[in-house]
Amino acid sequence: MKKYYCFFKLRFAAGLQYRMASVTALTTQLIWGLMECLAYKAIAEASGGNLPMNYSSIVTYIWLKEALLALCNTWAADNELFAMITNGNIAYELCRPVSIYSMWFSRTIGARIAEAIMRCIPVLLCAFLMPKAYRMSLPVNGVSFLLFLLTLFLALGITVTFCMIVYMLCFFTISPQGWRMVMTGAVDFLSGNIIPLPFFPKKYLFLVEMSPFAYMQNIPFRIYSGDLAGGEIYQCILKQIFWLVTLMFLGIVLWKQAERRIIIQGG
Repeated sequence: MKKYYCFFKLRFAAGLQYRMASVTALTTQLIWGLMECLAYKAIAEASGGNLPMNYSSIVTYIWLKEALLALCNTWAADNELFAMITNGNIAYELCRPVSIYSMWFSRTIGARIAEAIMRCIPVLLCAFLMPKAYRMSLPVNGVSFLLFLLTLFLALGITVTFCMIVYMLCFFTISPQGWRMVMTGAVDFLSGNIIPLPFFPKKYLFLVEMSPFAYMQNIPFRIYSGDLAGGEIYQCILKQIFWLVTLMFLGIVLWKQAERRIIIQGG
C-alpha cells in the first residue's frame, strides 16, 4: 500500500506544477458557468419557474460542476497512459514489482485531486461573490455537506474506475481514439455534465439510473444543492458503492486478460 501512496504523491505533486494551465482553465470555467446560469434563468422565466429543479439548485449545481470538473469528468483521461499503451513503453511498467492497475489508479486519483484543488477554490470564491441571481448557495445543513463529501469521494472512485476500463480496452485495439470518443462522449451526457439528470424524460431517466453514470457527479451535486434529500440519498450511496466495486472488478479482469496477450514490437 505504501508504494501506491508514493505514486499518488508523485502524481499529485506533479499536477500542482501546472498553475498557468489552471489559470487559463479557470477563466473558461467562470465564463462557461455564467453562460449556463443565464441560459437556465431564461428557461425558468419562460416556463414560469416550472422546472424539474428549482433555479437556485440549478445554479449551485452548475458552479459545483465547474469547480470540480477535474474530479468527475471522463474525457480528461491521462494521455501519458494512452501513449504508453500504443508506443510500447508499457514494457517499462511491466518491469516494476507492482500491480499496473493499482499503480495507474493511484496516479489518476492524484492527478485529478491536484488539478481540482487548483481550480475549485477560486471558482467557488467567484461563485459566492456573483450577483444574487447567479450566486451559489450554501448547503442546506451540515449533514448534507458531509453526505456531499462522502458521495463526491465515491463519485471520484467510480469515474476513475470507469477510466481504468477505457485504458484496459485500449490494449485490444490499434488506436485508443475510438474508445475515448465513443465512451467518454456518451458518459459526459449521461452523467449530468451537459444537463442535470432531472431534466431527462422520466422513461429515459429510469434507464440512465440503472447505469453507473448516474452515480458520478449527479449524486453529490444534487445533495449539496438540496435537490436530493431523505432516504433516497442512502439508496444512492449503496448504489455508488455497488458500481465502484463492480467497475473495479471489471477493470482488473480486463487487465488480467490484456496482460496475457501484450505484444511489444521492436526493442
